[in-house]
Amino acid sequence: MAHVEIINETTLRLTLGLEDAVSMIQIAQREQAAYAQEIITIYEKMPVFEFTHFCFYAYDSARLFERVLEMDPKTYLSFSLDAPDSFFYALYGGMAALYESSIKLVQQTQAATAVSTETDVNVHA
Repeated sequence: MAHVEIINETTLRLTLGLEDAVSMIQIAQREQAAYAQEIITIYEKMPVFEFTHFCFYAYDSARLFERVLEMDPKTYLSFSLDAPDSFFYALYGGMAALYESSIKLVQQTQAATAVSTETDVNVHA
């Protein structure tokens, strides 16, 4: 379970374990439509950071991370993240399993938005 330690008024130490990666994957799977873009981003960008150095905030992909923490670390000036390699590799594996279906969800949403926009244009024309 995620552990949040407040070092001082500006600094946090976050400790995550394998079970937190599993929780993030389960949340992403249950609410895949809401997290589809984040799943895609994590899957595509983790290798760039050699997996274990991944930064959730580098690509605006921190909602799952914040959900498992049950808080927003951005309210502090800095934080450190301690997590075993297994956390990152398990998270990547889970995102890999959800990747293709997430792409389809995003494409469907984009297509629906395009049709909706076309309809709005035709109605106002």
